[in-house]
Amino acid sequence: MKILLRVMCASLAAFAVGATADVKLPRLVSDGMVLQRDKPAALWGWADEGEQVTISLGKQKVTATTQGGRWQVKLKPLPAGGPYVLDIQGKNHLQVNDVLVGDVWIASGQSNMELPLRRVQYQYPNLIESTHLPQIREFNVPTIYNFKGPADDFAVGAWKKAEPENLAGFSAVGFFFSRYLHEKQNTPIGLITLPVGGSPAEAWVSEAGLAKYPHYLAQLQPFKSDDYVAKTIATDKAASAAWYSDLAAKDEGLKGNWSNETLDTKDWKSFTVPGYLKEQGSDFVQGAVWFRKTFDLTAEQASKTATLWLGVIVDGDQVFLNGKEIGQTGYKYPPRIYSVPAGLLKAGKNTISIRVTSYTANAGFVKEKRYELDLGKESIPLAGEWQYKIAARTGDMPKTTTLHYQPASLFNAKLAPTLGFAMKGVIWYQGESNTDRAKEYESLMADLVADWRGQYKQGDFPFIFVQLANFMDAYPEPRESNWAATREAQRKLLNVKNTAMAVAIDVGEWNDIHPLNKQAVGERLALGAQRIAYGNKKVVASGPNANSIKRDNNSLIIGFDKAGGELSIAKDGVLHHIAIAGADKKYVWAKAKILGNKLVVWSDDIAEPVSVRYAWADNPEGANLYNKAGLPASPFELSLQ
Repeated sequence: MKILLRVMCASLAAFAVGATADVKLPRLVSDGMVLQRDKPAALWGWADEGEQVTISLGKQKVTATTQGGRWQVKLKPLPAGGPYVLDIQGKNHLQVNDVLVGDVWIASGQSNMELPLRRVQYQYPNLIESTHLPQIREFNVPTIYNFKGPADDFAVGAWKKAEPENLAGFSAVGFFFSRYLHEKQNTPIGLITLPVGGSPAEAWVSEAGLAKYPHYLAQLQPFKSDDYVAKTIATDKAASAAWYSDLAAKDEGLKGNWSNETLDTKDWKSFTVPGYLKEQGSDFVQGAVWFRKTFDLTAEQASKTATLWLGVIVDGDQVFLNGKEIGQTGYKYPPRIYSVPAGLLKAGKNTISIRVTSYTANAGFVKEKRYELDLGKESIPLAGEWQYKIAARTGDMPKTTTLHYQPASLFNAKLAPTLGFAMKGVIWYQGESNTDRAKEYESLMADLVADWRGQYKQGDFPFIFVQLANFMDAYPEPRESNWAATREAQRKLLNVKNTAMAVAIDVGEWNDIHPLNKQAVGERLALGAQRIAYGNKKVVASGPNANSIKRDNNSLIIGFDKAGGELSIAKDGVLHHIAIAGADKKYVWAKAKILGNKLVVWSDDIAEPVSVRYAWADNPEGANLYNKAGLPASPFELSLQ
């Protein structure tokens, strides 16, 4: 009886709460928010059916009636300014404080947009500590997914000012973009940051927008089942746990405490850091391998505050210093920068032991990275001779399903809750995860832009994107490249109205998919915004972009759009990375000269050239076609056929 009574009371209480529900606001409508200037500002929320909700901001006051549990109002356009207090009155009373009116930008894509300022803080010393820009604000949404359909709201999220206590988590590209525009436009900037590392473009398109891609719709369908998702998560978790558990059980280094600084290493082999086991003669593929190095310090050096720089390690690592673990990283991309606890270093001999977990079959230390013990005004080099010993060998790591990479999953979870929010435009940095499907990417990105514009219902708003940076090995001869083909697909997106592209082939790093120079990228995006979003036609917003081709005897004449400015060949005056081909499409390096705003290219080996490529490589090292403003030309492929 008592149990029944408690159940009845709980049910009645739930009914009572539902019947007198408070007015609720979406996460975006919260303290510190930025509203888009010079546009009607839609505000919305939830309340009881039929409830009257009154919104006041400045001199404006509007009332809406709740229908279907949701109310919505539109405020008249406001000029840049603030701060304001937004007042919401229904059955309850809410206030949103410190509201600014300025320009709101959506920042999306994958990890190069997501990468926070903390990851590049050593590239820009004292930037975080010295920046006080309270009129720049970011609303950053963590990784989530949704397969059922567009979400109404975010579960978490808050507006944060560009102040030292918040900046470490800001998108680095987004911050530099916002800072540049804030200085040029003298207006508040709100950045809604949505990217997800590794996400493919199809995850950002709505289900309706994927109508032309039945393979993606078919891929999505099973994930609409909660049981399927739960089973997938459980299966993947169990398989991954079993792999790591099996590895740990086999690991002789864990059993024998190879982190011990007094370990006898006479039977260990020599290894040179940086480098990879394969290239240094080992047959090791996957499993666990331990690396070890000793170095000497004076008493004075040992007393200093220290940071251990271990470049980038493939794949995961656990790092021990004098027998104590000081840090670990589970995958290969982040730089290994570990603070050394006070008192751990000692005068005389010190030992670093690293347990490396390999699951991509290329264990080792990435070249041309920083390997040293930083002691402030001096450093102890750590590159060079190390020792290693294989501790365990395993089979392939089981493949798992990344739920937030599935088609439409990120559109539903991350973009949909922003659709009612007035904004200025979008900045986008993505493509690395679609490089194996470059031809499809050409149409997919055009469809993504059309889908977003249709969903936001704010016209052909500016869409400004980053072309893939230079990455991976450079080669001496022309060759095919998926990355180059993807850059060409990105370049063709410029045919879509109100788009602009930031070229980044000169600010990448051959050995890092996450290059550190995010300032150049952010500011080049902002140049595009200056031109297409703010109408400043005097701004040279990009480098030269090839748009025409014709043949004159044995030469090809390439034309460029005028917006890219006057052509210039940097460095030695000789154009590098230009190749032409005849009908057989066998490319050879060509000679070139500038003639007005055109480029004339030829090769004595090809009598009838039909096609030309510039900077067509994963890493077009040495590509040097620019404009007089110092902006690089986009890579391109043009053909007469």
